[in-house]
Amino acid sequence: MYNCIMESKQKYIYKGAVHIHTKLSDGTGDVYSVAKAAKKAGLDWIIITDHNYYDQEEGIINGVYVIKGQEISPKSCNHYIAIGLNEVIPLNDNPEVYVNEVRKKGGFGFSAHPDEGYICDNRGNIYPRKNSNHCIPWTDKNIKPDGVEIWNWFSNWADNLDDSNIFKLAYAYLFKHNIVTSPSKLTLNWWDSLNRESDKIVPAIGGVDAHALKFYRYIIPVTVFPYLTCFKTITNHIGLNEPLSKDFQTAKAQIFNALKSGQNIIMNRNTYKDLPEIYASDGENKYFCGEKIKLNKNCKLKIKAKNDMNVCLIYNGIGIEKVLSDNFEIPITQSGKYRLEISYRNKGFLYTNPFNFEE
Repeated sequence: MYNCIMESKQKYIYKGAVHIHTKLSDGTGDVYSVAKAAKKAGLDWIIITDHNYYDQEEGIINGVYVIKGQEISPKSCNHYIAIGLNEVIPLNDNPEVYVNEVRKKGGFGFSAHPDEGYICDNRGNIYPRKNSNHCIPWTDKNIKPDGVEIWNWFSNWADNLDDSNIFKLAYAYLFKHNIVTSPSKLTLNWWDSLNRESDKIVPAIGGVDAHALKFYRYIIPVTVFPYLTCFKTITNHIGLNEPLSKDFQTAKAQIFNALKSGQNIIMNRNTYKDLPEIYASDGENKYFCGEKIKLNKNCKLKIKAKNDMNVCLIYNGIGIEKVLSDNFEIPITQSGKYRLEISYRNKGFLYTNPFNFEE
């Protein structure tokens, strides 16, 4: 955790990982080993989301806030990451049923890897990737989730995998971070459309989809993408007005409310390790993403990084500004939702939730 000093208030930034499986579903670690790996990776909190299961242990474990969630997982499509609940949500062939059930129970959900297995080229053409038979997309985009998992580390790796021969497969495993490039354009476009259609912010998260799968066909068991490896990739940096409470239930509510409101930045720490300073200002106060800002003549968005980065400003889903800079500042003159995409050395690095400027 580190502090981001504001002009009139202070934000406390805590990083964590979402979308994690233990041996209670199709992962291989127990909650203690997972928490230990998260601590070693420098995380403050994690959310475990086993498939169709909600009886995991939670609490402050090995110095990490471990929160239980559920990945509602029909067999072939429409998986839904549900948090803030106290019970398992039953499966249904219609995802609208469990999306509404999560809301009814006071929880909140994110569509998981919604475009897994599909590729969108530079011309906007959409086609399935090779070996997409085992992919699990969100099949009906007219059914609107509460939020969207815009970047899934394991799915991004699989979607860019070329397993046509043993050499390419070995490269994909040994140099796995080279092929995890950026979120799906399809998913980003869908997320932007959901935000255009809503007065509220439709938040996004990044997921690791960690399983730490083990293969025993060799003399020594091989773990594919251990938890520690995954926890050093896509993280969610939440911004809080107060320090994370030492009381677990209070801290759990803080994390839940931050993710629900979109007060988190999604970042691949393998691309670049340091979180830039990113904020909106109305001339007097600084604001984190996910917050509402009253529009006036002094409003601006500001980024300050240690190195030059490719910054793209997205306004209501449309890119309006691109610049290579380590110190980016732009006036905001129109109401609407603004978000930032940052790449570093031609790889996706950071994606904010929207800043909501209102008249």
